[in-house]
Amino acid sequence: MSAGRAHRGTIFLEDAAVLGHTAFAGAQYILRLAAPRCAAAATPGSFVHLTCGPDLPMRRPLSIMRADRKAGWIEVLYKVVGRGLAELALRKTGETLSCLGPIGRGFATTRTRGRLLLVGGGVGIPPMVFLAERIAAEGGFQPLVLMGSEIPFPFELAASRLPVAGIPGGATAAMPLLEKIGVPSRLASLSGFAGCHRGYVTELADAHLSSLDAKARAEVELFTCGPHGMLVAVAALAKKHGVPCQVSLEENMACGVGGCAGCTVLVQTPDGPAMKRVCVDGPVFDAATVFGN
Repeated sequence: MSAGRAHRGTIFLEDAAVLGHTAFAGAQYILRLAAPRCAAAATPGSFVHLTCGPDLPMRRPLSIMRADRKAGWIEVLYKVVGRGLAELALRKTGETLSCLGPIGRGFATTRTRGRLLLVGGGVGIPPMVFLAERIAAEGGFQPLVLMGSEIPFPFELAASRLPVAGIPGGATAAMPLLEKIGVPSRLASLSGFAGCHRGYVTELADAHLSSLDAKARAEVELFTCGPHGMLVAVAALAKKHGVPCQVSLEENMACGVGGCAGCTVLVQTPDGPAMKRVCVDGPVFDAATVFGN
């Protein structure tokens, strides 16, 4: 069965009421929508295709950052880039947006590797937050979330109380939401934010992995989302340390449901190279199949 057919009956179209819309520095926004069918089916790594305004027929794809199945809401984090997201930033509480989702193959965890290292950069942070919350709810894993941003993080920085192996002493800032649920996190930036590692988030990941012995590294799996250059670097780290890695890719999308094939990427498969659609065949892929072994 093709990925497009596999998604039939699992993507929902809803008129989603805006429950909250909060602005942060750096033209960033967190939007909460009442979308109970999407919230019930969403998985970390999946996304929604949203209308942004009454005069813009083209939707915009946005990663789901959080989803509450019981309360029936989802949250997305976005940074204003272009007319569409500028229009979305104008939406007020009580307005309604057309929400198509959840779309895409998300991250897949197994019980064979219990140390999960999540690395998010910029707009790649939302899927890592979603995955961390689901991991914490399931239990039985040892997650660590590392985030990087060159603009202010869309949350108030907190001093972490949760120790992390191999992290430089000056890197103490963490995400309060993750601290609250017992998931350690550390932040990196070249912008000099207090408590953040001054450098790339991949440097934190490398330092942590290098501090583990062979037995501990054999329990690690990497999950990542962010700018292309960062994904290439994380895939290289995975190869260096001999750990599997799942990457969530971002591409320009028109339809978002596999029909236009405008978001294809080259992926190595058991049958040879193939063009895969990021929207429905992904957005999550094995890093080695995208960036080489």
